[in-house]
Amino acid sequence: MNIRKATIDDLNALVQFNQAMALETEDLQLDLDTLTKGVGRLIESDEKGFYLVAEVDGEIAGSLMVTFEWSDWRAKDYFWIQSVYIRPQNRRQGIYTKLYQAVKNIAQEHGGAASFRLYVEKENTKAQQTYQALGMHECYYLMYEEK
Repeated sequence: MNIRKATIDDLNALVQFNQAMALETEDLQLDLDTLTKGVGRLIESDEKGFYLVAEVDGEIAGSLMVTFEWSDWRAKDYFWIQSVYIRPQNRRQGIYTKLYQAVKNIAQEHGGAASFRLYVEKENTKAQQTYQALGMHECYYLMYEEK
């Protein structure tokens, strides 16, 4: 398995993964043009974050996105893990564990992170168990949103 930062050559795979994740988790069809623009923009904007991909036998089997949130209290970025997707045939093979460790390594190389955070659907208990097994815990905060 090879874990690396995504490049523009990975754009189509990342778009497909995001489409599959949105459909699987929220029964949501994403607009292809908007999604392609969004994924491409992050790949080309290191200051916003990055994608990591996991290659197995030369094929991308999983990916995740990290975005940054500055903490004035800690003078460091929170690393927000988003858009996690592992192909169904590659799940439960330790791919997310390796991706998460790579995120932590990248943070360490850049002075550390305030913490590592992510959103998970309340019903996605398998993902919650994975995150807990890796040392993450449910946060104190609730989330509010206005669209």
